[in-house]
Amino acid sequence: MSDHQLRVSKIRSGTVIDHVPGGQALRVLAILGIDGTGGETVSVAMNVPSDDMGAKDIVKVEDRELSQAEVDVISLIAPEATINIVREFDVVEKNRVVRPEEVHGVLQCPNANCITTEAEPVESEFTVLREGVRCVYCDTLLREDIAQYIQ
Repeated sequence: MSDHQLRVSKIRSGTVIDHVPGGQALRVLAILGIDGTGGETVSVAMNVPSDDMGAKDIVKVEDRELSQAEVDVISLIAPEATINIVREFDVVEKNRVVRPEEVHGVLQCPNANCITTEAEPVESEFTVLREGVRCVYCDTLLREDIAQYIQ
């Protein structure tokens, strides 16, 4: 094995999220609600050399397949990510994330005056832009740390 090869053990079943921008793996875990207290088995490789990306992160979550809503939010911080579904040690599905045009009920608007943060029963809605996401109701633009606004 050369010094440039990555050796990470295979998982029996679950999800492998590859091609995450270097240093973003912890944000992916935040999106998935994984903080180490739930007992999930997770493998994380950060800042791994990548010919295409320079450096990338890889997140493996055993015994869990992601929902489309989770994949949509991951696409906001990792637009080149691939989602690999593993069953009995074989990749049975491999998909590149697709950034949705909008996300509903996933993010909380940081604007205290937004109708979605008041007592009104209004679900949050954000338009996905190249530079971030914009609240449909108050036009607040989120560019960084989108993961911290996940509901």
